Amino acid sequence: MKLKLLEQAFSVCKLPDASGIRWESDVYFFSKTDQEFSLVCESCDVPRNALVREDGWRGLRVEGVLDFSLVGVLANIASLLAEQRISIFAVSTYNTDYIFTKADVFKHAVAVLERAGYIVIA
Repeated sequence: MKLKLLEQAFSVCKLPDASGIRWESDVYFFSKTDQEFSLVCESCDVPRNALVREDGWRGLRVEGVLDFSLVGVLANIASLLAEQRISIFAVSTYNTDYIFTKADVFKHAVAVLERAGYIVIA
């Protein structure tokens, strides 16, 4: 399975509302629940009205479109990294999954996944 290395630095944010989001950005993940507005975006695109932000995330994208009948794609990646005590922040979209780790362990996470047979492409 191929994983695409995302070059950008990412931040995870909590917002008061959606008013400050740069909707034209190439990559962002926005969610709203009855309790919060959350945003994962490039660090350079964090809205000024962010209540809380955590910088220093790097990401990988599972390449290709994943069929909903596939089982365990994200679980396998998470397990491999958990065995190495690497925490992840995962986001799933209609097409695929994204896996984020803190930047200081990102190279180690990539090496773990490559040793397990994943092909990481730039």
